[in-house]
Amino acid sequence: MQKAVFFDRDGVINIDTNYTYKIEDFQFIEEFFEVAKFFKKLDYKLVVITNQSGIQRGFYTVPDFLKLSAYMQKSLQDRLGFSMDRIYFCPFLNSVNRKPNSGMLLKARDDLALDLSNSVMIGDRISDMEAGSNAGLKSLYLISDKNSMPVKKDGLVDSDIKYKNVTSLLEILKDFK
Repeated sequence: MQKAVFFDRDGVINIDTNYTYKIEDFQFIEEFFEVAKFFKKLDYKLVVITNQSGIQRGFYTVPDFLKLSAYMQKSLQDRLGFSMDRIYFCPFLNSVNRKPNSGMLLKARDDLALDLSNSVMIGDRISDMEAGSNAGLKSLYLISDKNSMPVKKDGLVDSDIKYKNVTSLLEILKDFK
């Protein structure tokens, strides 16, 4: 079975501008490219799992999201020579697929024949860590630029390793197996 790295989108791949859906508002976090290359070299599947409640809230549409996703994929292909293997999104406020639920991770497991116990979650919110933990992922990496480190919730190990930003994650990954 294949290992995967699951990336939240806003705040990990791109700068979070609150309900990012326009190409002109999308800006990659530069260090993300190095993280993607790192996992690609280790033959991990690269998967995005992202809550997109702005769709249900009426801020933008599924076609808007898909247009931005196509732009992101083309930009990655042009810059790195590869793109994400799959993008999963949940447009709903209440769904088994919405993080912190693990629905998108389990769907990816089934679609891509993934070994979740040896896979990795990288996110910037507690809900990302909860989704990864709920799905039994091996390692959980939490970005926490916006606040001091989040507090544990009811016994949840909120992340195996916490890092301040994507640059500090790159330092941690040097010792990754």
